Amino acid sequence: MKEEPKKFSLSTRAASFRYAFNGLKTLLQSEHNAWIHLAAAILVICLGFCLKISSGEWIAICFAIGFVFSMEIINTAIEKLCDFVSVEKHLLIKQIKDLAAAAVLVAAITALAIGLIIFIPKVF
Repeated sequence: MKEEPKKFSLSTRAASFRYAFNGLKTLLQSEHNAWIHLAAAILVICLGFCLKISSGEWIAICFAIGFVFSMEIINTAIEKLCDFVSVEKHLLIKQIKDLAAAAVLVAAITALAIGLIIFIPKVF
């Protein structure tokens, strides 16, 4: 039997935002790398204002920052899920965690490349 779709509710939507903000709070409380990403993002944003980057460049910077934070959040969720599933050392769990960490690394390298493409010509 099919479940009836739930009716739209502002209070339910508001609760979903509270859960999402709680996730950000959890990320910043538990992941030291998130603080490094945040510091880098603040630095890049300040540099963008100082160097008066274009709207297109701002779009690329915003996307890069969001991409890195999204990957960090997904990585953290996967790591916590793996820790919940198995507290013992397991090769497959290690590979899953390594792959999730690699996603963050790829995102960070991509963000660095975007930053270099935008800022190197402006600085030099």
